[in-house]
Amino acid sequence: MVDPTRHRQLEELNMAELCTRILSNARNELYLNMRYLDVALGSLGYEADPECRGVGTDGFVIYYNPDFLCGLFRQGRVWVNRCYLHMVLHCLFCHMDTRGRREERLWNLACDIAAESVIDGLYLGCIHRQPSLYRQDWYGRLRKELQVLNAEGVYHVLKGIKIQDGQRDRLAEEFYVDDHGYWELPGEEPKLPVVRQNQWNKNRERLQTEMETMGNQQDEDSRSLLEHVQVENRERYNYREFLRKFSVLKEEMQVDPDSFDYVFYSYGMSLYGNMPLIEPLESREVSRIEDFVIVIDTSMSCSGELVRRFLEETYDVLCEADSYFRKVNIHIIQCDDKIRQDQRITCREDMNAYMKDFAIIGQGGTDFRPAFEYVDNMMGRGEFHRLRGLLYFTDGEGIYPVKRRVYDTAFVFVKDQYTDVSVPNWAMKVILEPGQILQRV
Repeated sequence: MVDPTRHRQLEELNMAELCTRILSNARNELYLNMRYLDVALGSLGYEADPECRGVGTDGFVIYYNPDFLCGLFRQGRVWVNRCYLHMVLHCLFCHMDTRGRREERLWNLACDIAAESVIDGLYLGCIHRQPSLYRQDWYGRLRKELQVLNAEGVYHVLKGIKIQDGQRDRLAEEFYVDDHGYWELPGEEPKLPVVRQNQWNKNRERLQTEMETMGNQQDEDSRSLLEHVQVENRERYNYREFLRKFSVLKEEMQVDPDSFDYVFYSYGMSLYGNMPLIEPLESREVSRIEDFVIVIDTSMSCSGELVRRFLEETYDVLCEADSYFRKVNIHIIQCDDKIRQDQRITCREDMNAYMKDFAIIGQGGTDFRPAFEYVDNMMGRGEFHRLRGLLYFTDGEGIYPVKRRVYDTAFVFVKDQYTDVSVPNWAMKVILEPGQILQRV
């Protein structure tokens, strides 16, 4: 007599082996067509979960309902391949780690649209299917607002047009592929989200390098994926390290111990009594910040407290002994849709006085162009000796200049309180964690 429990266990084991083969074959087929995805495709394990609503991933493992996966395979390998790639793209773009304070349902929909838009733009036999007219219509509507349909941009567009519940449900049904319930990792393991994000950040950076290295060898179609990766890989610096990018080399009067040779000094003193063969240099080259511009977006969308904290953080960095010269030429400009104030800072005392009486001026609309035109005019009048950079603290909602300037430009945002979909390609983007400026010790 056959043991029913044993029989059921054997069936489950055989089903798990079959599903593993299905997923492995999908991974291999994707790899053969997109070799630049090798590391990303191999970063996920497989695990059966009868409670899963189809398939899903937590960034470490692909969970699947065996019955669903087998049914999907019966529809065709293309559907399994698309599903696998969809989950990998969620991981690569760190969708599960950037939900923040966003509306969860709308963010899930935006992430699905972003991932599917990449797949629909890859005209490869292993994943291609003709998008529905409804899907094509929404791609067209979104591309009127966005150059790249990344999740952040799609989320803000959908939120701005305030789609109705019925329309949202139809969109969710159209773009639904996987179960996002696994995005929330267990609370008792707080380090796991950081590990996951670091791993996929590295995978994404490596992917960009490999795709750019391929150059003309890559298919025209893969440029859609590369554009998404480039948007996600915008540099996010440690703020102190970032500010040092704007430093210049200059000689200062001070002893340079690095160039001093104690051997020759001691030999001269022992040979001649009081005559060293070499003495310390009285000047040294240092990299420090000299000319600098900080522009504050004083539109109604930026709170006064947030601006004050940002200035205090920047002030702390600039006042480090190794960061700035004894005499500096820093302009702090307040601007909404026009210049409201220009405060010149030449020393620590000036900065202390400015922060003591600091107040937001303006709170109109937002237009970034007047600030750049104002700085250009100052340069024309010779008010800067060697301007290396401009920081623009903003939430990102405004009109950007088209033309690149001779000095470096960085737009500074606070995480989860900004939109960067329109930031020009020539500008740098710095995203500050809220804890960096709101929870100061």
